[in-house]
Amino acid sequence: MSPRQVTIGGAAAFAGTTPRAVRHYHQIGLLPEPERGADGRRRYGYEDMIRLLWIRKMAEAGIGLHAMRSAFDGSQDIDETLERLADTLAAEEADITRQRAAVQRLKAVGSPLGLLSPLVTDRLSHLPAGALRPSDLDALLVTERMFGPLGAAVQASTFIALATHPELRAEADRLDAADAGLDDGVDPHDPRVDELAAEHHAHHTALMEAIEADGLAATEERLFDSHDDGPTDAGEARMSVVDAGSRMPYDLSPARTRCIELTARLLAHHQTGHPPRGASDVAMPTTPTSPGPESRSGQPE
Repeated sequence: MSPRQVTIGGAAAFAGTTPRAVRHYHQIGLLPEPERGADGRRRYGYEDMIRLLWIRKMAEAGIGLHAMRSAFDGSQDIDETLERLADTLAAEEADITRQRAAVQRLKAVGSPLGLLSPLVTDRLSHLPAGALRPSDLDALLVTERMFGPLGAAVQASTFIALATHPELRAEADRLDAADAGLDDGVDPHDPRVDELAAEHHAHHTALMEAIEADGLAATEERLFDSHDDGPTDAGEARMSVVDAGSRMPYDLSPARTRCIELTARLLAHHQTGHPPRGASDVAMPTTPTSPGPESRSGQPE
């Protein structure tokens, strides 16, 4: 013969929960609190157990404790709660689908390249293993955050050119080393700053010529044409370029900053034919070492 009543421990064990959870149900009025027996312990009968089992089933379905009270009270609010729950589950299912797609990209393309948007990885996936450096992927990550997948896909041309032209990669490495020498101990108006800016300008010009010769510029044109009608994805909202640039903790010395500004002014002068006005009119590149995405005319946006 089954017992007529059980202790809180027995009730919790049968329902698949804990005595602490059962006490919480009492506190919020979800489960009536039974009287204590002669031994001072609460005893739970058949109706209590049935109620406790329903509570556990609702919890497993994702129904909140407040909505459970409405259900037990016969309120119609439970229908609205179930509708909201269905919407929440649909959103979670969509998130899982996106996460699975990301995992599949990682398996197919490799990490961390596969974490970038498909528009970017599609342009780079043909490169041999090791052709891209971690700093290349870091720059693309920043660009994607600031300019979106289309901007990063355009910037990918730079890294494709560097990966396929060893002489351009070697020159980029030399310039990076020279940039590192522009520490806080270098006067911003040191002649070396002007000389290095001119070398950056020459290197950038050579990069653009390689991008044009390799047909990468034509690919950029097709990217622009195919995405003129709207955004490339439905990802997270992006902050403005100015806001993003002000939040990135670039550790640039005054000399390094002036070198970047002079380089941008030289590029603007070369591309437009108009003399540069002043450093305040020049936008900072996406990263200290890599040119940012460009417009169809080739001028930094």
